[in-house]
Amino acid sequence: MADLRTKLYQMFILGLNGGLYSSALSKGLGGIIFFTDDILSVAQFKKLIETVNEQSLIPPFLSIDQEGGRVERTQNIHNGKKYISAKFAFEKGEKFLKEQTFEIAKELKDYGINLNFAPCIDVNTNPNNPIIGERAFSSITEKVIEGEKIVSDIYRRNGIIPCVKHFPGHGDAQTDSHLSLPVINLGMRDMEQIHIKPFISAVNSGIEMIMVAHLHCTCFDKESIPTSLSKKAISYLRKELNYSGVLISDDMVMKGVADYGKVEACVMGIKAGLDMFIYRNSDEETINIIEEVYNLALSDRDLQKNIEDSYNRIQLLKEKYIF
Repeated sequence: MADLRTKLYQMFILGLNGGLYSSALSKGLGGIIFFTDDILSVAQFKKLIETVNEQSLIPPFLSIDQEGGRVERTQNIHNGKKYISAKFAFEKGEKFLKEQTFEIAKELKDYGINLNFAPCIDVNTNPNNPIIGERAFSSITEKVIEGEKIVSDIYRRNGIIPCVKHFPGHGDAQTDSHLSLPVINLGMRDMEQIHIKPFISAVNSGIEMIMVAHLHCTCFDKESIPTSLSKKAISYLRKELNYSGVLISDDMVMKGVADYGKVEACVMGIKAGLDMFIYRNSDEETINIIEEVYNLALSDRDLQKNIEDSYNRIQLLKEKYIF
C-alpha cells in the first residue's frame, strides 16, 4: 500500500532538466515528459526510457508533446522528415489524418512512450492567437470534434493514452500563456457552444485525460484565477460534465500561473481538484515544491483526501494502459 508521499509523487510529471528525476522516480514520481533536447537518436532514446522504467517505484507515464507541425519533439531523429500540424493534416482529409496519426502512434509506441499530450482541441476563433493557430484542427467547432474523435481513437487503439487540451479552450486567447495569463472574456453560453463543446464530446467518448489551461475565463471566475487552479472550472468538469478521468495542468513554470506562488499554486490546484501537474524541470526547486506540499498535507485532511482521490484516478488509468 502506497504511503501519502508516494501518492503525492504520483501526481507529478517532471522533465529531465535539473537531473533529480531519478531519485524522484524511486520515491514514486508519476511520470516523465520528454523534450527535443532529450531525444538525440533512436537507440539513445529507447535506452533512456528503459533506464527511467528501471528507476521507477511505480510504472510511470512516459509522455511527450507530439502534435506535428510546430510542436514535434522528435525532430533530431527524423532526418528532416516532419509531421504536419493538425490544421493541415485535417484539411488533407480523413484518410491522411488517420495515416499520419497512426504513424505518430506507432513511432511513439516503438520508443516506449505511453502518453501523448494531444490532440489539441482548441477552436481557433481568434486569427491573432499567438499560441494555437495551426495547432487546432479548425476554427469551426464541429470540425474540431471530428478531428479529435479520429486522433484519440487511433492513439487509444495503439496503446497511447490521448490527452485533449487545453480546457476550456485556448482558441480565443490574445496572448500566450507561457508569457502571461490570457483573459477569455466570453459568457458561458458562447464558451459552451464554441470552445467547451469539443471537450464535452471527448468526455462523452471516454477521453482518458484532459489538460487544463492557464487561462482566466470570466465565465468561471470574475477574479483573476487561472482555470488550472479554479475550483469552479474543475468542478464544472467533474459535476456538470460528470468527468471521472485524470485532469492534468499545463506546464506549471508558465507565466500564466507563476504569480500564484510555487507551493501555493500547487496546493490551490490540488484543492481545486487537479490530479496531476507538469513541471518541465526536475531541479531542486521542483522537488522542494513536492516535499513542501507533502509537509502541508500531513496536517491537512482536505489535502490528504484530494491526494487520495487523485492517486486512485491515476492508478485506474495506469491499470488500463501500463500495468
